[in-house]
Amino acid sequence: MTLPADDATGAVLARLRAASAERRAATIGLLQALIAAQRDGEAAVQARVAEAFAALGVVVETVAYDPAAVPLVGEFAAPRATPAETRTCVVARLKGRGGGRSLIFFAHPDSEPLAGLDTWTRDPFAGTIEDGRLYGWGVADDLAGVAAMVGAVDLIRAAGLEPDGDVILVSTPSKRHARGVSSLLHGGLTADAAVYLHPAESGAGLAEVKAFASGQLEFRIDVPGRGPDTTEPLQTAFAHQAIDPIAKGAYVRAALRQLEAERAARIRHPLLEAAVGRSTNIMVSHVVAGSLDALARAPELCTVAGAVSFPPGETLEAVAEELAGAVRTAAANDPWLATHPPTVRFLAGVSPAETPADSPLFRAVAQAVEAVTGRAPFVNPMHTASDIRNPIVQKGIPTVGLGPLGGDLTQNGRIDEWVDLEDHLRAVEAAAAIVATWCGLGAVRA
Repeated sequence: MTLPADDATGAVLARLRAASAERRAATIGLLQALIAAQRDGEAAVQARVAEAFAALGVVVETVAYDPAAVPLVGEFAAPRATPAETRTCVVARLKGRGGGRSLIFFAHPDSEPLAGLDTWTRDPFAGTIEDGRLYGWGVADDLAGVAAMVGAVDLIRAAGLEPDGDVILVSTPSKRHARGVSSLLHGGLTADAAVYLHPAESGAGLAEVKAFASGQLEFRIDVPGRGPDTTEPLQTAFAHQAIDPIAKGAYVRAALRQLEAERAARIRHPLLEAAVGRSTNIMVSHVVAGSLDALARAPELCTVAGAVSFPPGETLEAVAEELAGAVRTAAANDPWLATHPPTVRFLAGVSPAETPADSPLFRAVAQAVEAVTGRAPFVNPMHTASDIRNPIVQKGIPTVGLGPLGGDLTQNGRIDEWVDLEDHLRAVEAAAAIVATWCGLGAVRA
């Protein structure tokens, strides 16, 4: 549901639309400049972002941080997954004139490591435009989001407007547990709301607003067996004397299937039920035992691993305990496993998050998007572990996400990554319009 714009808001949005048309070439040029900087890595992109913000006359600072030192709230990862090097965030502040709500825009400048460039059919760093698409390494993940923040301030300035509430724009590393925005939040960054700018992976573009993210918990269960009592290197003839861990792993897998069915009947969220008819899943994605180089030897361990998805309303701790409890119960009912219990380990996890569609933030964002695109956006509940969770889980700041239509994201190992050029221009205008509908925008005072 969106709110009708009053005359003053309508006039402001009209000024932003006019500024968007006037600044079209500059908006496109900025995104191409970030793509070109990508060739030299994250630091070069961040330097270009800081330069662009400084050129707009906003206060800019760089903040170095250690990802391993960022407090973990509602999430965890294996230590080896946390990068050891120092990273840098770029923070720009557009001071409000008073009386409005504050807002954080955030996006990430880091992409996947440069690899497979020879498979591209276009220069990954040229920002080539063909058939309405702008191509470049990292453009959809997430240079378009970073450029949209800068572009939104450019439009506000060009339209002769200034916000009532403070606008804070942060370009923060995110991939591979870099946790840039979390480092700033725990360092004191705060606002009344936040918006994550990132192209939609779903193919919906600005028609979709991310306001819902399921949680996820990755697990590994090591199920023991026992080889036959023999020194023979080839053990097939003795196989009946072994305890088969594959059979015991199948027994544990059956217990997980039973738990999954029980949870599916008990855990319900209306958005997920409407979308796919299921609000939680336990997916076993990996089962391994023995060695292909020793097919005549009995294995002594079977590993069953996978992930659990779960909706807002559940916690990592509760879901982990429920899964571990199901394995304990199954083991207690098996003569071998009762005395040789499986080992359950949780490898990584993130909490779910949601900003309701009837919340003030969602209504303000939907109003801005509808003003730019001509249609009200919908909530896609099928995102898991989206970065919208970070301000919500870390500091209780309501957050949504949006971005232009994009495709072949580098995180999926694709080639010729792109964003739809016109949708990117609309995303920049929508970001500026969100400042109007959330923070308030007025003419620069003499």
